[in-house]
Amino acid sequence: MHSDSPKKNPEEKNVGVYICHCGGNISDHVDVTQLAKNIETIDGVSVTHTNMFMCSDPGQELIQEDIKNGKINRVVVASCAPSLHELTFRGAIKRAQMNPYLYEHANIREQVSWVHHGETATEKATSLVAAAIAKAKNLEPLDPVRVDAHNHATVIGAGMAGMRAALDVARRGIDVTLLEKSAYLGGRTAQLTRLVPTDETAENIITPLAEAVCRNPRITVLTGTEVAGFEGYVGNFKLSLKQAPPTANDGNAPGTYVPFAGYLPPAPSAADDGGVIETGVIIFATGFKPYEPQENEFGYLTQPEVMTLPDFIRQIAENPATGKTLKIQGRDIRRIAFIHCVGSRQIPGIHEPGPGANLNEYCSRTCCSAILRAAVEIRRNHPDTHVLDYYRDIRTYGRGQEAYYDRAAEQNVLFFRFEPDTPPVIERSSGKYPLKIRVKDTLTFGEELTAEVDLVVLAVGMEAQPIGDLVEMMKLPTGMDGFLQEVHPKLRPVEVANNGVLLAGTCQAPFDVSEACAAAQAAAVKTATLLAKGYVELDPYVAEVDPERCSGNGLCQKVCPVTGAIQIDRAADGRATVNPALCTGCGICAAECPDHAIDIKGWTLQQYEDMVDAIIAA
Repeated sequence: MHSDSPKKNPEEKNVGVYICHCGGNISDHVDVTQLAKNIETIDGVSVTHTNMFMCSDPGQELIQEDIKNGKINRVVVASCAPSLHELTFRGAIKRAQMNPYLYEHANIREQVSWVHHGETATEKATSLVAAAIAKAKNLEPLDPVRVDAHNHATVIGAGMAGMRAALDVARRGIDVTLLEKSAYLGGRTAQLTRLVPTDETAENIITPLAEAVCRNPRITVLTGTEVAGFEGYVGNFKLSLKQAPPTANDGNAPGTYVPFAGYLPPAPSAADDGGVIETGVIIFATGFKPYEPQENEFGYLTQPEVMTLPDFIRQIAENPATGKTLKIQGRDIRRIAFIHCVGSRQIPGIHEPGPGANLNEYCSRTCCSAILRAAVEIRRNHPDTHVLDYYRDIRTYGRGQEAYYDRAAEQNVLFFRFEPDTPPVIERSSGKYPLKIRVKDTLTFGEELTAEVDLVVLAVGMEAQPIGDLVEMMKLPTGMDGFLQEVHPKLRPVEVANNGVLLAGTCQAPFDVSEACAAAQAAAVKTATLLAKGYVELDPYVAEVDPERCSGNGLCQKVCPVTGAIQIDRAADGRATVNPALCTGCGICAAECPDHAIDIKGWTLQQYEDMVDAIIAA
């Protein structure tokens, strides 16, 4: 459905309104036809259209055709949340040779159809679209903020994700500094023996990548190095480094792989310029840490025969045994029990966090496959060792990983399933085994079963690496789980709200190695996109000072959350100035200024007033 009026005077504010059905998400509750009729008579509206999917190519072409035909010079889209498709519509408008900031968005899905029904939904949608039209009529063309950018990226963390990101960025013609606080490259992957599901050794995965990184002339590797200071903005960051000579080599030859340590670079580099890096983009690849069980959690620390899966993997690697019975620390392990979800999928009211910690309510994704692989390997190599598997749910993420569950069953691994509120209980045994494990097994309809075992292995989950100093220094967003928070998991999966700061790997969420490397490659592509032109364009929604009104009282600078975004030039006229590259457009300064000397471009006080008037009049 659409209506339009004759071609308009280009100097008039001619608004085109485009209403989306969203495949029924909106139109099942909002009468979009009636909505179009309600707003088509509003002063300044030249064109109205409804479409099943405005974000589709045909939907975007509707907007472009009206712009090219001179019918409109302002655009309002009424659809889902602007965070999903604001960039989509700006791009469509720009392709039609119109300023992309002469556009306003009305959210009639999350704010209307998902929370209202019937006439109420249509009435509210009318009010929101009327407000968007009122603002659109008051929009002025804006130009992006352009800042020069260093052709350089810094990657923090030299695990698999960090090395992958550094190499891919360098291959795109960008200089890279790779920072690693330890003496070795490889991160947590180096603490494994083999990887799921390929069964490839960690050494064979890490060594070729590390060698390629160290050989690349565009990559500078700084081991024993941490970030000590931070300032600047996208394209023009400055990092101060704290560097100590690596001392953990233990006599290992440079250019070699050391099990459970990683790859030792041929020659550790030293930071130039007194430990300062000027860089255009920062990629975080700081990784994760394994969950540390609390004392007596499943007998941990109180029973010497209880250990975590990472400790078990290391024990197996350092004490290889070829007999029919597995040996750990010189003891025959006739029966071993694995327990899933230790430190993952914790439930408030059932689990208790450790001192100063939060509950880990997420799934760590890799633990089930790791346990099943260990179980299969034990049964294959040590057939006289019996394996008991205690799980809540088995989640084998990724292609090929479900096969481990089938192999474990074929190898006669014995499975027990427990509920979160009745986990296995570990006790000393007076029999021929040191421990006994009791559980209410839901596979046998709640029967309490007891088994005696030689060893209990806890599959501990992933936790965010403790990088609180960097989070505070750079004002980085984190989620409730402690991991660094991306802008949007689908649309902007490796970007944080801080322009120019990107994510790679398990600093963001629990990933396996392949997922971490895929995220690193995405971060590398985004880096190349940002730095390819030699400058960066930022949205122009920043504070602007009216020098005629500014009295130089300095209140705006005091409340500004971004250091350096607002300056008071006392040596000159004492008025405030804004660095648009640092300003986030939050509007705190505009609210604080008693002289009404500050406005936010694209969100001026007059535009707000017009929107309120339109809502009242609708």
